[in-house]
Amino acid sequence: MNAIVKYQVEPIVRTKLNFKLEEIPRYWFGGDPFLTRMFDALSLTFPDGERYFIESVRLFRSQIQDPDLQQRVADFIRQEAQHGMAHDKMNMLMKQQGMPVDAFIKRLNKIFKFELSKRSPEYNIAMTASAEHLTALMAETFCSQKSVLESAHPYVRALFIWHAIEEMEHRDVAFDVMKDVAKVDENLKKFTLVWTSGLMLGFTLYRANVMLKHDGFSFTERLKLNMKGLPWFFGKNGTLTRMSKPYRDWFKKDFHPSQHPIVQNYDLWLKTYEETNDPIQAAEVFWQAAK
Repeated sequence: MNAIVKYQVEPIVRTKLNFKLEEIPRYWFGGDPFLTRMFDALSLTFPDGERYFIESVRLFRSQIQDPDLQQRVADFIRQEAQHGMAHDKMNMLMKQQGMPVDAFIKRLNKIFKFELSKRSPEYNIAMTASAEHLTALMAETFCSQKSVLESAHPYVRALFIWHAIEEMEHRDVAFDVMKDVAKVDENLKKFTLVWTSGLMLGFTLYRANVMLKHDGFSFTERLKLNMKGLPWFFGKNGTLTRMSKPYRDWFKKDFHPSQHPIVQNYDLWLKTYEETNDPIQAAEVFWQAAK
């Protein structure tokens, strides 16, 4: 019987990163309103979503006995806090464009507050581990082929690539807390991935269309934009369709996030960032080296 290969890297906390987001155009994804707003809607979820992840992990922090996991949890919390701050800056740009960012965030905070106060700690850590599985897969999918982010503005591309790099570094932390500390059963683990997936897709699509409405697009125009843009994500060869197999790995009883390879060219991004301390330059070298 072949041993399971594991791919693991240590989380590194990086601070004071400047992505120059104030310089990006309104429709930064190749001038495409739909793709821009879909990624914008995803960014809207991150700051408060990351804070929810932190709180979910903290529910079990006092129960963690393993020193290695204790350190990884500490690094996870610090990395997630940095992600929240970076995407807060992007969300501020949307607010300046006239988007109802405050309303989105208020509703999101209400949901997370309900989850943390009314649901069990086991449910919340399972939701967090599921969301981390999704974001790690999206990170790999968005960065594994050069063509995926080719039309994105280099500064926003750098933001998402940096986020992807750090998702690779801590993708197994919440999972290990869920399995080894919270002892979440398989049925809850499976349910939360399906539930998280539906919520993430539904909220992202809803927010994107609300923003397109604020951009001045009529209902008919928005419908056409959706029909044209959704195959980019979910068509036969869609960007997210390609992650269906590793997505389903979650439902295997012996699955662990470290069984999936680290995002391609991770070492190249790391080396360039260490040499330049510039996430934009590191992302450009990383992206140019992609297939």
